[in-house]
Amino acid sequence: MNAFIKEEKLRKNIEFRTVYRKGKSFSNQLLVLYIMKNRKEINRAGISVSKKVGKSVVRSKVKRLISESYRLNKDNVKKGYDLVFIARTTSNDKNYYDIEKALTNLFKKAGLLINEKTTDCDNQVL
Repeated sequence: MNAFIKEEKLRKNIEFRTVYRKGKSFSNQLLVLYIMKNRKEINRAGISVSKKVGKSVVRSKVKRLISESYRLNKDNVKKGYDLVFIARTTSNDKNYYDIEKALTNLFKKAGLLINEKTTDCDNQVL
């Protein structure tokens, strides 16, 4: 089991702002990912879902989906980064698989995946 521990979370506003200011961003239809090197042996993740996404129930659901998707995929991600996930308004009616696909897509764009799954042939042109 690979649960979240306290040290793996970004919580403070200043931590989020630092990643926004100094980090690089990658985006797709559902999510935006900001990454910044943190000089540590672990990744720290933060999730931001604005009120534009929906009411609190919807925001909590989106946040849980992003969190769970990251938790299950974090072993495939290079270590030593601060990550901030921002949910876009289009993510409010999506299911877990859509969120997970968007998340792994962002990791690929950012070059953070350690072992890419070669079975995924969604975006390959033959």
